[in-house]
Amino acid sequence: MLFIGIDLGTSSVKLLLMDEDGNVKNIVSREYPLYFPHPGWSEQNPEDWYKETMEGLKELLEGFPKEEVAGISFGGQMHGLVILDEKDEVIRPAILWNDGRTTEECDYLNNTIGKETLSKYTANISFTGFTAPKILWVENNEPDNFARIKKIMLPKDYIAYKLTGVNCTDVSDASGMLLLDVENRKWSEEMCEICHITEDMLPRLYESYECVGTVLPDVAAELGISVNVKVAAGAGDNAAAAVATGTVGDGRCNISLGTSGTIFVSSAKFGVDKNNALHAFCDANGAYHLMGCMLSAASCNKWWMDDILRTKEYAKEQESITKLGENHVYYLPYLMGERSPHNNPNARATFIGMTMDTTREDMTQAVLEGVAFALRDSFEVAKSLGIPITRTKICGGGAKSPLWKKIIANVLNISVDVLETEEGPSLGGAMLAAVACGVYNNVEEAAAKIVKVVDTVEPDPELAAKYEKRYQQFRQIYPACIPVFEAIK
Repeated sequence: MLFIGIDLGTSSVKLLLMDEDGNVKNIVSREYPLYFPHPGWSEQNPEDWYKETMEGLKELLEGFPKEEVAGISFGGQMHGLVILDEKDEVIRPAILWNDGRTTEECDYLNNTIGKETLSKYTANISFTGFTAPKILWVENNEPDNFARIKKIMLPKDYIAYKLTGVNCTDVSDASGMLLLDVENRKWSEEMCEICHITEDMLPRLYESYECVGTVLPDVAAELGISVNVKVAAGAGDNAAAAVATGTVGDGRCNISLGTSGTIFVSSAKFGVDKNNALHAFCDANGAYHLMGCMLSAASCNKWWMDDILRTKEYAKEQESITKLGENHVYYLPYLMGERSPHNNPNARATFIGMTMDTTREDMTQAVLEGVAFALRDSFEVAKSLGIPITRTKICGGGAKSPLWKKIIANVLNISVDVLETEEGPSLGGAMLAAVACGVYNNVEEAAAKIVKVVDTVEPDPELAAKYEKRYQQFRQIYPACIPVFEAIK
């Protein structure tokens, strides 16, 4: 049997073909436009997603036995708003996760409705990227479009709808809408009232690994696959990537060092930190997870190397860094403000501690350490909830640096596991499809079979102790800078 994972990203759709043993047989990517109609806005046309997904599926399956395709599932960009009218036509371009137009709506939700109330209803507070404030924005600014809404979807679920005719979503992706009662895995009646929508506009909820239906006859004919191909609900991109890295089960952790950085902690039990510093979402395996997202991670190193040092020799710049845990220079990695755990769009990147003998290597080391320290800020919040975390997986472009992995292992004082393959949400989607088709009994069994660790970076007790002292100093810098950030915004 063959399984397809569809990762609907912000710039492209990535499609992956996997056999039942987890071997990746083919990968295809197809790009689509991203529109910025006003400063701070970010939109895409859902029709572009579907067109490129269908063309990508044809390319993916070329040369492979199409009759062996058994299941399809998804990972996808979260939080986007897709709205359809009574004729199932898209009303307006999708408003994406990185769209910043909803500042007023977020202020209304967080301050008028209140953060405590939001957390009670949804386990989260409002961010500009979330879906609920986007719905309010459409009501406030495009009332004619709001009046036409019959169906509300997330990006990947539009593809599922076009493939199956079923208006569905999964609980992990729905968690990021600010419309889901996360603890009880059901839509929040109160949030529907606050957003002036009815529950019948929202998709039917499924677990990520559940089958929502089979492909429609015309879709099957166009692709040359069976009408019996099962489609599973899939997951939001981070939850799908967690499946692909085996971050399922109580206390499992994954760190992603991409453009942004995430620390993803799976938990058997529902939990919310008192300040809502981390997102509390449903997981892709029937449980829960906490997620901290820092807006600038590997992008900090890219900025420092490309724009400041003006070099592409990333590895060479790190070769002469040897005095770990002894750097007196600190770096706050807030180039784009910060999300977790500070939720402060006015925060800014800052170097502090330079003296006349500070070197180029000290500055480069400070950037790497600053990202690691900021990840630990979210890590500490997760630990405060009693989640036992002893090791983490690591992925993303920054994870290619042996030095950075060593720093993270010692700053967090946990083992860091390196994976054999790193295909992210597309692989996670294919694995969820295999579970839906009964090849594996559950997501954890699939992960145990497919995900392989090829190396582990262990913390050194002496170095970890040095970094403990440095971290305690680092964590004093941001609070001291808050008045300055407010003054220079």
